[in-house]
Amino acid sequence: MDSWPTAHRPAASGAAAWASASPNDRAADAAHAVATRHLRRLLRLPGTRIADVTWPKRKAGSWHYWWHAHFVDTLVDAAVHRPSGSASGDRSFDPLVAGATDLLLRGIRLRNRGRWINNYYDDMAWLGLAVERADRKLELSHLRAQEALTGQMLAPWAPEAGGGIPWRNKKASNESDPFFNAPANGPAAILLARTGHVERAAAMCDWIDATLVDPESKLIIDGIRPRPGGTERVKAIYTYCQGVVLGAETELLRLTGDAVHAERVDRLLGAVERRVAPDGIIKAAPFGGGGDGGLFAGILARYLALVATDLPDSAPGAADLRRRAATIVTTSAEAAWTHRLDVDGSPVFGHDWRTPARMPVSGGAAGKTVDGATQSSQMPEQDLSVQLSGWMVLEAAAAVDLGLSEHVLN
Repeated sequence: MDSWPTAHRPAASGAAAWASASPNDRAADAAHAVATRHLRRLLRLPGTRIADVTWPKRKAGSWHYWWHAHFVDTLVDAAVHRPSGSASGDRSFDPLVAGATDLLLRGIRLRNRGRWINNYYDDMAWLGLAVERADRKLELSHLRAQEALTGQMLAPWAPEAGGGIPWRNKKASNESDPFFNAPANGPAAILLARTGHVERAAAMCDWIDATLVDPESKLIIDGIRPRPGGTERVKAIYTYCQGVVLGAETELLRLTGDAVHAERVDRLLGAVERRVAPDGIIKAAPFGGGGDGGLFAGILARYLALVATDLPDSAPGAADLRRRAATIVTTSAEAAWTHRLDVDGSPVFGHDWRTPARMPVSGGAAGKTVDGATQSSQMPEQDLSVQLSGWMVLEAAAAVDLGLSEHVLN
């Protein structure tokens, strides 16, 4: 990509310099790598950007809406964490990275046929979160997008049917019964909390707590399907479900001061420590490593960082909760960085931060999209989702190291 700010490299080069580099320097290098490898103009149109979903690029035409939402969100991180990166003056963000963010949002809308919405409520929640942060942090102006996407989180609320909001709308579903799940309700609750719909966000979190907590592990399960004979519990446990619930409960604690949200954060954080990051490193997704699952660990890292930076002092045991969340973030970031592969002087991240990354190559099967979910490529390191996740955990570690609150002007 042209006009990307130069990565903040240590004065010396080589492994020794990078070993002692700050979390923010490492995040800058990751940002440079992912942006320059993946971002390009959409159909060569000036004033746009879109992301190739694999590197090396496999085929034209493929794109994934919700991966792009996380690209936007992580660009916001980069702009805010390194405001002096490009003649920013007294601004609280890097204007060149903010400009790239705006171009990517324009590309997303055009690639989505001139619309901000699609048929999946979880997808729209992710893009809504990214747009809200881009406007709030980078002084962009996408109010119509915010309103459209936030409205999509309000309309399908269906307590009479057992929800929650469903995963997708009726246009996309061949099922007679809706699926109410954490991947839709968690990010929706965060978005609604941040856009002033605090009561609905709290109701969503109450529903999650009453419906989706596994009684044994205390982790958040995937979701439920109401059936004529009773409710079917879909008991799969995914890392990012833990992240979005931690994020939503932290936002509600900040906004309401209700101690119940602190209790839920404490309980879920303990479950994550025991089951998801028992050695301090967030586990990889269990099914192939890439595809949609490639994002899961990075999402958990993002919202653990939110706990570490934004959990209010008034919460019982706040300092300890923040420390515990920060430890998982920094330990995971160190592992992702240690096991990276350097290609042409820039990092490639592995799908499992405990093991060395492999060199992406042009061969091998690309991941297929089946029933709304994108599977892993044969080599997960090819997938944009995996590289975004590695970049995301490094930005999360930078936020923790810098002590940057999400809700205080930096």
